[in-house]
Amino acid sequence: MNSLGKLAELRACDYLQKKRYKLIDVNYRSRFGEIDLIMQKGRFICFIEVKMRNTNSIASPAEFVDSAKQDKIFKTASLYLQKNPSPLQPRFDVVEVFTENNRIKSIKHLENAFQLY
Repeated sequence: MNSLGKLAELRACDYLQKKRYKLIDVNYRSRFGEIDLIMQKGRFICFIEVKMRNTNSIASPAEFVDSAKQDKIFKTASLYLQKNPSPLQPRFDVVEVFTENNRIKSIKHLENAFQLY
């Protein structure tokens, strides 16, 4: 991951912490993939994908979280919950980070961006 991508994850985490999300884990990896952020908000354990795109991109960052990526996130979240049982309700969010001229321009949080099918 490039330094701007790492910065995007850090800024997304800060953004959510200001919205009273509690950080549980960062860059959790399994054999299926990686979850950028795992956070708690109220009764939810949130598995969060951070996607960064230029403001001139043809599609929104969330549109790049396709069904294959969602499947990897679901499987990784399932493994996480097997190893770390929680009474919290799982939720899958996306944080869109928009850049312009190699700088972070804005952040948008999409709660419950996709669901188990």
